Amino acid sequence: MIRRLDSTAELTEDDLVAAYAPSDRSIPAVRANMVSSLDGAVEVLGISKALGDTDDKQMLGRLRMLADAVLVGAGTVRAENYNPLRVGPERQAWRRTQGLPDHPVLAIVSSRLELDPSHRSLAEATVRPIVITHAAAPADRRTALTTVADVVIAGEREVDPAVALAELNARGFAQVLCEGGPALLGAIIAADLLDELCLSLSPLLIGGVSGRIVAGVAAGMHRMSPVHVLQGDGGMLFTRYRREKVAGL
Repeated sequence: MIRRLDSTAELTEDDLVAAYAPSDRSIPAVRANMVSSLDGAVEVLGISKALGDTDDKQMLGRLRMLADAVLVGAGTVRAENYNPLRVGPERQAWRRTQGLPDHPVLAIVSSRLELDPSHRSLAEATVRPIVITHAAAPADRRTALTTVADVVIAGEREVDPAVALAELNARGFAQVLCEGGPALLGAIIAADLLDELCLSLSPLLIGGVSGRIVAGVAAGMHRMSPVHVLQGDGGMLFTRYRREKVAGL
């Protein structure tokens, strides 16, 4: 059950979809979905799944249902052992009512193209995935990946997130859900391209030296405005923040 913090009433599936649905799907937007422990850890033993619960898994599925494309770094695909990107039958049915294809497309960002074409997320995909790289990436790996994915060049010697997102938008993927990892999210934030952050806060203290949800970029200040905070039965908090454009920040 998921409810608002100030209520004991369970939110229905329709309530939750309405709480996250974009007001205008035609306007390109980038939403990130991340999970963190109370002390800021983004993984346990190298993966983030241990931080979540059933409510968090359902929230991820809901956000994917609302997306045109799911954008993720290759390192995260390998570490989390991504499955082929599919939504369940009920969510497929909802997408059809909105004039959307049954499933969003998976878009993987990779500079070195260290992706095995036989990986399940690529080889067993229902919708042909997209691999986003740069012009200096190894040509042989690029050729190998074209057997299972569309390979898109977005930059000369490194992936330019603005070019990558423009390429997705040009293909009709206006609503982009970024699932990290921290380096990819950091690059998107540094380029001031993040419109919304959905952060699931796990009721755990992890300790250790785990990284944050963002990594690899120079410090900067980007103000976000809270939209809502929801609570799950297991103690997860589901926060939603929207980008606030403020002069001088």
